[in-house]
Amino acid sequence: MKARKLHSWDLTPKEAIALQTRLRGRVIREDQIGDVRSVAGVDVGFEDEGRTTRAAVAVLELPQLALVERAIVRLATRFPYVPGLLSFREAPAVLAAFERLRAPPDLILYDGQGIAHPRRFGIASHLGLLLNRPTIGVAKTRLIGEHRAPRDRRGAWAPLVDGGEVIGAVLRTRAGVKPLYVSIGHRVSLETAVRWVMACVTRYRLPETTRWAHRLASEKGEGS
Repeated sequence: MKARKLHSWDLTPKEAIALQTRLRGRVIREDQIGDVRSVAGVDVGFEDEGRTTRAAVAVLELPQLALVERAIVRLATRFPYVPGLLSFREAPAVLAAFERLRAPPDLILYDGQGIAHPRRFGIASHLGLLLNRPTIGVAKTRLIGEHRAPRDRRGAWAPLVDGGEVIGAVLRTRAGVKPLYVSIGHRVSLETAVRWVMACVTRYRLPETTRWAHRLASEKGEGS
């Protein structure tokens, strides 16, 4: 699964911010998704005190949520840690992992932000644009925006708002647990994003896509 060559990765933080501002207008916030029979989750971590980026992709078959394919890649980290610019630090390894898949997944859930981002171009949106696939941001913490607490029941959500714009959904995947922050990545509407996240949740707070990717990335001796 090859990514489109939209830009160089050899950028300064200032150049990266300018690129996000330029590319955000290309994000599609409506459903262009088709049949979804497979969904991918992504986990990214860092080793060697941050010098190595580790990316794991887990592809699950729907509706069983059974693992059907996986890929793990380790690359040298080339971009510093800058809040709001995580895609420039994480995406090169993630894209290399996607290249190892035999078939492209129909949908990608990323453990990070989509348009719930200061420039409306978080890593889930960036990845969706590069791979030209529907993507959803599923973050464990809030980056920006304000919201009321969603009701304490499975599937309840409240709008995440920034500057008068709804940029995401604060989603309660289980009663009695902290909510997740769901946002449009690319080629999905917010309502569809919430529905697919819930379709990937079983009895845990996190969707199975995230849980599988994290599990694979944590296995010792995996990847290259």
